[in-house]
Amino acid sequence: MMAEAKRNTIGAKASVLVIGAGVVGVATAYALARRGFCVTIADQASGVGQGASFANGAQLSYAYTDALATPKLLRHMPALALGMDPVFRLKPSVDPGYISWLLRFVRNCTRARALETTMAGLALGLESRLALHDLLAQHPLDFGYEAPGKLHLYKDEAGFSAAAILAELKGTHGAVQHVLSRQDALQLEPALAAYADDFVGALYSPEDELGDPHRFCRTLLDVLVHRYGVTLRTGVRVADIGTSGGQVIGFAANGEQIVADHILICAGLGSASLLRRFGLGSALMPMKGYSITAPPGAHPPKTSITDVARKLVFCPLQGAIRIAGLAELGEHNPALAADRLAVMVDSAQAAFPEMAQYAAPSSIWAGIRPMTANSLPIIQTVAPGITVNIGHGMLGWTYAMGSAERAAHCLLAASR
Repeated sequence: MMAEAKRNTIGAKASVLVIGAGVVGVATAYALARRGFCVTIADQASGVGQGASFANGAQLSYAYTDALATPKLLRHMPALALGMDPVFRLKPSVDPGYISWLLRFVRNCTRARALETTMAGLALGLESRLALHDLLAQHPLDFGYEAPGKLHLYKDEAGFSAAAILAELKGTHGAVQHVLSRQDALQLEPALAAYADDFVGALYSPEDELGDPHRFCRTLLDVLVHRYGVTLRTGVRVADIGTSGGQVIGFAANGEQIVADHILICAGLGSASLLRRFGLGSALMPMKGYSITAPPGAHPPKTSITDVARKLVFCPLQGAIRIAGLAELGEHNPALAADRLAVMVDSAQAAFPEMAQYAAPSSIWAGIRPMTANSLPIIQTVAPGITVNIGHGMLGWTYAMGSAERAAHCLLAASR
């Protein structure tokens, strides 16, 4: 059966099929719908925000968009491959696509490229902040949104000094970050007094924000459906793409054909099979992470906190504490591994014994984030009528609104 995408009667704009209903897909649908496009969202899951958007760290880290590929990480990669780092692992593989991605990643591990990537990510992060504020001015969504700022804790002088230098450079590009002594950080965030380890200093990003990404997807979808006439198709896996008569077709696995004037792919790792024909089949690498959401303990934070050494996030979220961490590069299996979850929880409890009630989590989650070799999303038109907005990695929530605006502009430019 062929389900024809309905024509838009508002501003005579074209129809768009958005593939993927995570934060990136839903934000992209909004960027298109508010410009008058007739939008249909298709996702293979039973609802929105069911993948990487479901229970990630919840931080909107506009000022902290540092590249994953760095000279320091390159030196550390043999240890990652051997499983010697408990919080960051590199899963070896002989798959040609994996090797191709890894070689591109290594080429990005230069000082110059890492700095270039970080600044490009910062620009997108700041665009996202403005786009989210514009959305909330138009539609005051309820998703646990707060703007308490964020603290990055550093345990060694060398790392702290390097971060301070980078923060100064970011300041010239519009970021607001303050370098704090240990005492200044303790005054700003009293919960740090219960931190089990000593730290030499912190970076404070007062404009960084937080919110529940899954709840954001659901509340924004409600606006999209009732205010903009967007159609949501769940349980529909678009397995292939074709063209016919100047339009594009999404071929669903169940045999259905969804016809539109444009297709915008935002399906993360699920996009890989659709992208091979455009030379992007090995553009994405899975990065698995974990989180728990637990009631606050005796010393909960009022700001978001990132423990740099442990690679852990602690985020006060809607009366609870979201704790996220671990990075497993190359891991495709989204299933929750109890031993790996225990590593994260034990590490969090060792850092902040009384921040949360670790033994009573209300939510436990594992998910896969789609990484590119340079840590930046791919936002481009790859063929007539087909645009992609993919590869946001661990910053999908942070980048969602900004990348959605860029994708909409990209589609508009390609349509002229």
